[in-house]
Amino acid sequence: MEDRADEPGHGLPTPSESTRLLNSIAGHLAGFVYRCRDDAQWTVEYISGGFQALTGYAPEDLVGNRLFGYSELIHPEDRPLVAEVSNCSKPEGARIAVEYRLCRRDGAVRWVSERAVRVFDEASAGWKWEGFIEDITERKRAERALHEANERYQSIFENALEGIFQVTPEGRLLVANPAMARMFGFESPAALLAELRDVPRQLYVEPERREEYRRQIEANGAVSNFEFQAFRKNGEVIWVSENAHVRRSPADGSIYYEGTLEDITARRVYQAQIERQANYDALTGLANRALLNGRLHQAIGQATATASEIAVVFIDLDQFKFINDTYGHALGDGLLQSMADRLRSCVRDSDTVARQGGDEFVLLLQGYRPEDLSGVVQRLHAAIAQPWVSGRREFHVTSSIGVALYPGDGASADVLLRNADAAMYKAKENGRNAVQFFTAELNHALVERLDIEHRLRGALARSQFLLHYQPRIDMDTGRIAGAEALLRWRVPQRGLVSPARFISVAEDTGLIVPIGRWVLHTACQQARAWQMAGLPPIVVSVNVSPRQFREGNIVATIAEALRTAGLDARYLQIELTEGLAMHGAEKYVEMLGQIKALGVQIAVDDFGTGYSSLSYLKRFPVDQLKVDRSFVVDLATDPDDAVIVQAIIALGHKLNLRVVAEGVETTEQLKFLRESGCDEMQGYLFGKPMIAADFAALLMSHDSGQYAQLRQA
Repeated sequence: MEDRADEPGHGLPTPSESTRLLNSIAGHLAGFVYRCRDDAQWTVEYISGGFQALTGYAPEDLVGNRLFGYSELIHPEDRPLVAEVSNCSKPEGARIAVEYRLCRRDGAVRWVSERAVRVFDEASAGWKWEGFIEDITERKRAERALHEANERYQSIFENALEGIFQVTPEGRLLVANPAMARMFGFESPAALLAELRDVPRQLYVEPERREEYRRQIEANGAVSNFEFQAFRKNGEVIWVSENAHVRRSPADGSIYYEGTLEDITARRVYQAQIERQANYDALTGLANRALLNGRLHQAIGQATATASEIAVVFIDLDQFKFINDTYGHALGDGLLQSMADRLRSCVRDSDTVARQGGDEFVLLLQGYRPEDLSGVVQRLHAAIAQPWVSGRREFHVTSSIGVALYPGDGASADVLLRNADAAMYKAKENGRNAVQFFTAELNHALVERLDIEHRLRGALARSQFLLHYQPRIDMDTGRIAGAEALLRWRVPQRGLVSPARFISVAEDTGLIVPIGRWVLHTACQQARAWQMAGLPPIVVSVNVSPRQFREGNIVATIAEALRTAGLDARYLQIELTEGLAMHGAEKYVEMLGQIKALGVQIAVDDFGTGYSSLSYLKRFPVDQLKVDRSFVVDLATDPDDAVIVQAIIALGHKLNLRVVAEGVETTEQLKFLRESGCDEMQGYLFGKPMIAADFAALLMSHDSGQYAQLRQA
């Protein structure tokens, strides 16, 4: 069936239908169409209904009037632009296109786009303008938002503290912001892009890190917090953290990586410092206890797998506490640093040298043959013993060293450390300045020592201590001149514990300070009690620990003990070791001067056992020298001991000091000492240490007849 052009609904619309169709379409547009004459007034001949929707004015208000006659329709800022477009002459077929703002009748502002063409109307034989004004407010808003977003992005890009980049998978830098340029030492992004042509080759310190980066981003499409070291333009190495992801160019589909870079050098340095503080001793730079334990556990695992041995060496500096407390912490710190350097120089880089705390060091030695280990330990011992000079002073420091071996001396880190520590303490007990390897006997001693320490901590509160007194005889009168107060410890169900077993433990743990305070108070009270009982007044001697001088406020303690007991200070004598006197700098000189000012006598105990310098005798307010029993025991058979004793007596007398000999047990010793001019004697020949009641009885019976016995001996 053929189409008929003249049938309704087919073919071209009639003129009336065209007008209706045009009006229908125009009524649904976001704007309006118009036709106006090309005269000076641009007189409107037609305007569609969309005019009212857009402006709020009725179309009939405009028809017959100038198109732009309503001045309030055009935004004031845009009127010059619209006037320029409407007033210029145009040739046939000329077109205009302009965007501006309209002011609606209700005051709202809308953006519009006007497009018109100049045509010749044959019916009126005149030129007309036919055009369309479209509401583009939303588009303008979108454009503005996009523009603002671009401005924000550009601002962020330009001012960001992090580097922002785009780079090809091959490593060619495409885009960089100023922060990235500064990060790598370039003046501008342009300079960076010009000089940095191959990112992996020019920036990466470790090329293999770039390969790891490539593997991650290809596998995951992104990398997060990827850290690597990079070169700056001047060759400086920095740490960088990168976040990046894969992008595809919408233009040509090519792949590139886009991301950010952060300079984390400061953070890395800080982390390294924190890790070093957590694992290394701040003073010496040696491994600390935590790092040592970690390495020891690791070494035990390796040794177990390879059936090899490892050695744990525990080192304690014998004289450090004296030096540190006497000359100050600054000098003590310098000594520790020097000793740390010496220890490092004696072993390999693969060995661990750690500072356990205070003046204690621990070495972890691996891979040494058993026959070589003893030589290594002796080398350590000898290195420490070398003189150490600070300013004009020369110090001689010795060490006590304990060694435990894996697996024979322990299968765990804790056991090895404990046994090496026990061996070190055994070296101290053997006179210090010695090396001791752990043995089964030491294990028993260690258990016993721990038991003693545990019991000792509650002994004072449980009133388990008591004092024994040993007489000191004046050779001129034959009478008791004084008594040395000697500490004893009675443990329930065990009886008396030898001082040799617990005094050193009390010293090491610091318990000697409160125990020593108790001894001073008890001895002063006992001396006063004897006097109140009518017995001849005598001097009571109390041994004072070096630790009491360092930590116990000894001057105040002595003064309090005298005041509490009501004892005249001249009846108290304190005995200090030659070691304390030897290391006594100005602090100890001042303290002893204060003690002397109280009226208390001062004696140097165990004289001659360890030091050659006697300069302290000129500076210290000393009243007596007590010759150590080790020189007295062999007086009759050892000519060297005899000469030493005679020299000490002569020296003491030259310095106007009284000399007391300890450990006198035979009449031969008595005779030699009396003939050598010794002033006083003390020992089993005159009486063993005894309880206070027995000493009171001895004091009561000790008359002048005994002097004759001594003279005739």
